[in-house]
Amino acid sequence: MIVLKATQEKLLGLLQSVCGIVERRHTLPILANVLLRKTGESMQLTTSDLEIQIRTSAGMDGDVGNFSTTVGARKLIDILRTMPADQTVSLESSASKLILKGGKSKFTLQTLPAEDFPLVQEAANFGPAFSIPQKALKNLLSQVSFAMAVHDIRYYLNGILFVAEGKQLAIVATDGHRLAFASAQLDVEVPKQEVILPRKTVLELQRLLSDSEGEINMQFAGNQAKFSFGEMEFVTKLVEGKFPDYNRVIPKNHKNIITVGRAALLATLQRTAILTSDKFKGVRLNIDPGTLRVAANNAEQEEAVDEIDIDYTGDSIEIGFNVTYLIDVLANMEQEMARIELSDSNSSALFTLPEDSSFKYVVMPMRI
Repeated sequence: MIVLKATQEKLLGLLQSVCGIVERRHTLPILANVLLRKTGESMQLTTSDLEIQIRTSAGMDGDVGNFSTTVGARKLIDILRTMPADQTVSLESSASKLILKGGKSKFTLQTLPAEDFPLVQEAANFGPAFSIPQKALKNLLSQVSFAMAVHDIRYYLNGILFVAEGKQLAIVATDGHRLAFASAQLDVEVPKQEVILPRKTVLELQRLLSDSEGEINMQFAGNQAKFSFGEMEFVTKLVEGKFPDYNRVIPKNHKNIITVGRAALLATLQRTAILTSDKFKGVRLNIDPGTLRVAANNAEQEEAVDEIDIDYTGDSIEIGFNVTYLIDVLANMEQEMARIELSDSNSSALFTLPEDSSFKYVVMPMRI
């Protein structure tokens, strides 16, 4: 049976959209495979790592009929990558094998039975669905995902908090040293729902979301989240645990407010960072009316000093920061100007966008 016939470009694109979560080595060999399920002329591709399941479908040429099997996902992708984009490729079933043909090439691949593939059991009680444009969610994730913890013992920090309430979706990430918050408006009013998406889910969503205005549909359950966009369906387990109260972390009423060109400050910090110590990455900021001076030194007694003009009339402040945390936020902003609010040299700094309350970034100072 000819299971499917399509251009290399179409089949490779479909496989790459679902195979980001597939590990090459797994305790369950079948999880290295993609589940192919043909119904009539429609082909459905599903992958899983037991915590995340991604599914997509598309119409394909080939023999009409029902068929299902699983085949090594990475191997299939690696072979297809070596073929021209406009080449027609086919998959044929033969006993317990799949034969991939393209031009004069022929590859015989081992399969495992479709019924052995461990599909994620979907929760029965999802909350009300709501949606925002894919582009909007992609932007929200890029504004906060860099602040997620990596392999933190406080496992609930290794992900992003989603809070849907009323007509707002807020997402928050923190690693204990800094916190990023971003929000967007929803078209419908929803009851309060809070979930923590795991780090792997966040990175995979960022990879899959497009810059289109097409909607992404979201639903949350007690231990699961479901996202649907285009032909994709994405189901993920959630991180259990209590996320820190981000409202208490975000400072209010700082009296010293600096407005500065984002690109100029970013360039200054990147230059100065070259001479920071590898271990501490600390820079000193001296803030005076009209001027911001950035200084760094290292164990070799080398020193960097740089200065930029700022719009500021407040107190003189000397404060230290991990330069990486400052570079991260400025590199992920797109606006021309950034606003920094400070109280004194011992309090956290708040980065916001002028005239825009949908983004906040809090960073703790460090002693230098």
